[in-house]
Order: sequence, then C-alpha cells, then structure tokens
Amino acid sequence: MNYAALDAWVDEHFDEEVRFLQQMVRVPTDTPPGNNAPHAEHVKDRLREIGFDAEAHPVPADVVREHGLQSITNLIVRRRYGDRGPVVALNAHGDVVPPGEGWTRDPYGGEIVDGRLYGRAAAVSKSDFATYAFAVRALEASGLRIRGGVELHFTYDEEYGGELGPGWLLQNGLTRPDYEIGAGFSYQVVTAHNGCLQLEVTVHGVMAHAAIPATGVDALQAAVGILAALYRQNALYEARRSKVPGITHPYLNVGRIEGGTNTNVVPGRVVFRLDRRMIPEEDPAAVESEIRAVIQEAASAFRGVTVDVRRLLLSRALKPLAGVRPLVDALRRHGEIVFGEAIPETGTPLYTDVRLYSEHGVPAVLYGAGPRTVRESNAKRADEHIVLDDLRRATKVIARTLADLLAEDGAR
Repeated sequence: MNYAALDAWVDEHFDEEVRFLQQMVRVPTDTPPGNNAPHAEHVKDRLREIGFDAEAHPVPADVVREHGLQSITNLIVRRRYGDRGPVVALNAHGDVVPPGEGWTRDPYGGEIVDGRLYGRAAAVSKSDFATYAFAVRALEASGLRIRGGVELHFTYDEEYGGELGPGWLLQNGLTRPDYEIGAGFSYQVVTAHNGCLQLEVTVHGVMAHAAIPATGVDALQAAVGILAALYRQNALYEARRSKVPGITHPYLNVGRIEGGTNTNVVPGRVVFRLDRRMIPEEDPAAVESEIRAVIQEAASAFRGVTVDVRRLLLSRALKPLAGVRPLVDALRRHGEIVFGEAIPETGTPLYTDVRLYSEHGVPAVLYGAGPRTVRESNAKRADEHIVLDDLRRATKVIARTLADLLAEDGAR
C-alpha cells in the first residue's frame, strides 16, 4: 500500500484544510439555544467548494422544539467506490456548549497563535469536520484501488444526547454503514465509554412570609436533605470499579439549582438537575430506579413536601462489538507510525453519540484530531484550541485507515 501518497496529499493541502476548519469555527453553534441549521447550510456550501455534495436532512421543527432546541439539519455526504466492500461512516458533531467566560481569544475567530487554532469547537468536534473531509479527499486523490464507500455524517445533537443527530439518521433508515468512526478528542482509540442519566428533580413546598415561616413548607430545606442523601450515595460509588481501562467508577454531579422567589419568602419550589455517569457494567434501568429511591426516601423525612422526578437524558454506554477489530487495529497501527508512539485502546468517562451506531449493530470507535488528553485542549473551557500538527497527523491516520478498510482484494 502506498501510504506515502496519502501523507503527501495531506501535507500539500494542509493550509486549505486549516482554512476549512476556520470556516467551521467562525459560525457559532451554541447549544443552547441550539439554532444549528444555519451552520449546516454553511457547511454544505463549503463542502460543495471542495467537490462534495451533501444531502440535507432537517429534523421537523416540532420535534426539535420538544427537545428544547431551535433547529437541526443533519448532513450526509455519500462517496461510493464500487458495489462490493464495506461502507465506513465518519461522524462529527457541530453543536457545542456556549463559550462562557475567561477567553483571551475570540471564541469564533479561528485565530492561529503558536501553531494552535483557537475557537469554540476547534477541538471538539469541528476539527473532525476537517479531518474526515480531507482524509477522504486524500484517499480519492491517491490513485489507490478501493471499493465500498465512505459517508460523512455531520450532525447537530451531541450535546443533548444525539437522538436527533445520528439517532435520527439511523432510526429513519437514512444510513446503515458497516463501520463507524466518531469524532475523537485524544490520541487514543476509544472503544468504550460511560453512559449518562440526567434527571430534573422538582421539590414542592408551600411559600410563606419569612416572618411566619411555620405557615409554609420550606422546599429548600427539603432539597438540602435530598442533596445530602445523593452526595452520600455518590461516595459509595467509588467501590463500584469498572474493568474497562480509562474508566474508574460511577459518579454523580448536581450541575444546576434554582428556586425561591425572594429573600423574605420561604421557598415553595426548588429545582435541581443531576448527572449520573454509568460505567459500562451497570444496568441503566437499575441505576435510575436506585436514584429515584434515594430521592424519595430522603424527601419522606420532610412533612408536606412532594417531589417530581423527570428524566432529561438516558445515554447508554458504548461497548465494543465483535466486528470492531479491523477499525481498532488499523487506527492503532497507523497512529503509531504517524505519531511515533504507541496508541492505546481505551475507554473514556465521557459519553458520546457514537454509542447510537453501536446500538444499531454498527462497530464503532472514537478517533480523530485531538491532544493527548481532553484537558490539554481546553475543550468546553475558555481558549479551546487544536494543535495544528495534531490535526495534520490525525488526517493522515484516518486516510491510511480508510485505505486499509476499502482496499481492493490484493491491493495491499
């Protein structure tokens, strides 16, 4: 296999790839509010400029609103090289959390400083819009004898669980690839990740004047008791150890609390949201049942209080399927050659929408442009960035892997 031709093409066109990534970053996709159809149209135009026709698959507006977002259009680019051979999907998501505070660079500027490109989603995962598109271009320009096909899936619902991103494409029969590579965020090849359960808990009491608090029921006091019970439960999770490298144990986080009406009013309602990460060995139904039981038991100690618990998200863990070895072996082999170091196969405590492909029987892994660790890139933090040399090398690894998977019989 003439991998040198692939590498040379990537090097020759790398400035163009960087400009392409800058164009991805400069159109905001803050989620919330999740008005992401404009970015999809922008991407579709940029893909046309490099010779790719993208199918637009808008999700109905009423469905999008039901999920708390404003607009979603997912894109599929289909490249066929022959009737025989596998179809490999490459998926990256365009939606991203808002920038937040503390930036020293324009979060939508795509500014390049000291070999780093800065911007929200520069690392996770608009970088892989560029990685995947230019790897496919390198493959097609190489002159290698290939078969099967490649699909680019650019979707916009990862931050809210992926059901309206890859989930929508798969559920509606718009794609059924043989393999899938999802956006990466480190040098490692990720074959497993945590699941995630998110719940909204509403504690109901009775408002009253602070001068006569006995006439009310303090929802905040009850919420404090429930939170204390949840944090005690969280301490117990350390004993539940995962056997997957890169994943330790389950944990729980309360990320948002709101309630009350004024300083001189006994709070009649408090709402908080919790995030429960599930290791691959756990059963999601049992986890949710356990959490609900802890909440109800704690609430029962407070007279006059009622509690509503609403599920916001259930993301199942990614577990490797039997057919995933060709992906893993190729990515690790070429990663070691291109990066000059061993590329481990591992799990991650994050959750992603790649698990939706696996749930539909498609062997899937995570790999793409990224640093050695998520923390190094400031992903979802101020001054998020991608090291351009990492972008270049990841593009070569993907191109080489596609060449292995799609090579004509005897072409190696």
